[in-house]
Amino acid sequence: MMRSLWILIIAAFFAIPAQAVPVDTITVKINLTAQTMDVYEGDILMHQWAVSTARRGYKTPTGSYTPYWLDKNHRSRIYNNAPMPFSIFFLRGYAIHGTTEVKALGRPASHGCVRLLTENARTLYLLVEQRGKQNTTIVIES
Repeated sequence: MMRSLWILIIAAFFAIPAQAVPVDTITVKINLTAQTMDVYEGDILMHQWAVSTARRGYKTPTGSYTPYWLDKNHRSRIYNNAPMPFSIFFLRGYAIHGTTEVKALGRPASHGCVRLLTENARTLYLLVEQRGKQNTTIVIES
């Protein structure tokens, strides 16, 4: 009887699927060619949005980053005090943030930041705020 109980316990342990990525993590994948952003919670795709990244003459940096600063009501110190709502800064002055220039979404239009619909920027900002900067990865690829 004791042996069969141990067999059941061991079988149950190995039958539980291991989750590859903890649900507490956020992964933001930005594709510069497609001008899209995919947002994953754990390994589940939760959101897919159009973005605008750097236009000709400017650059959006590629690579993998952890956000270092969140600012709900940021304004650009470089570009005429332009509003940058729900900013998630990931490298020097580069950020993901909301925009009022919604007609440009889906094509390159920025000075290097990643712009998205302000409501989507708010959703992402709240996710990062809730899960923590340290549990968020931003991946930007060509």
